[in-house]
Amino acid sequence: MSLLATAIQNVAVRRITPRERLENLALQLVAGAVGALPRSLARAAGAGFGAAAWSLLGRLREVGLQNLKLAYPDKTDAERKTILRGVFRSLGWQVGEFCKMAGYTPEQASKFIRYDGLDHYLSAREKGKGVLVLTGHLGAWELSSFYHSLMGHPMSLVIRRLDNPLVDAFVNRIRCLHGNRVIHKDDFARGLLTSMKQGETVGILMDTNMTPPQGVFVPYFGEAACTASGLARVALHSGAAVLPGFLVWEAAEKKYVLHFGKELQLIRTGNMPSDIVANTALFAATTEAYVRRYPEQWLWVHRRWKTRPEGEERIYG
Repeated sequence: MSLLATAIQNVAVRRITPRERLENLALQLVAGAVGALPRSLARAAGAGFGAAAWSLLGRLREVGLQNLKLAYPDKTDAERKTILRGVFRSLGWQVGEFCKMAGYTPEQASKFIRYDGLDHYLSAREKGKGVLVLTGHLGAWELSSFYHSLMGHPMSLVIRRLDNPLVDAFVNRIRCLHGNRVIHKDDFARGLLTSMKQGETVGILMDTNMTPPQGVFVPYFGEAACTASGLARVALHSGAAVLPGFLVWEAAEKKYVLHFGKELQLIRTGNMPSDIVANTALFAATTEAYVRRYPEQWLWVHRRWKTRPEGEERIYG
């Protein structure tokens, strides 16, 4: 049984609350209404949602500005606010795209999405030991894996289960329309190692806050950030290729571009604990470099530096 079928089966077994049913109904109605619009209007509606979120979600706005002050101490408050407004707009656009995704064909999607560095991905896959795509909450991450599968390259996605199982099943159905699979974080290590043995591709979002022992502290924008070490562990054990992959909006082209970087050269000194930390730091630095190129498209509203090294004060109130 596939992981998606299992998730849907779990929905049937677990008692669903009235609130969860109402949330799912609301999502279905919004997704259906926005999905019925032409793409330009769907994106405009999404931008409207983003603007409303900027005005209404003060707590998220405060977290975003606090993160930007930490990451960009030399920027003015006005510059940080401009970046953060762009983040809310980017998230809104992604909502619009997600509502339209199920109806996209390769021909349609290729009019507003293109590859950059696809040869890097194909070369890594040809090695036969599996591919680990280092990615994060940058640009249109949901559209990224969907487009890759739409173009004939299905992959697995490491995700956290959504709290509402009905919404979780709905979202995963769309994610998996063209052969993608989901690997839940509670089956992380086993699922990844199995996929690598079979030479598959797995995308891992590794730019969120973690807690030890699943995470180790490495620099991210000059501040210690507890970062998932599982990618480094699996890569070192399996010999799989690791390369960055981010789908970002290129304003000059008015297109999304799925950038695949060159395969990262892992650090192997023979000291496994040290190598895990060193390679996790490499992955964090690689992600940071992409975020610095497109700061208005990263999820600054996430409390990325919540977990602190022992003895350090909390960053968030």
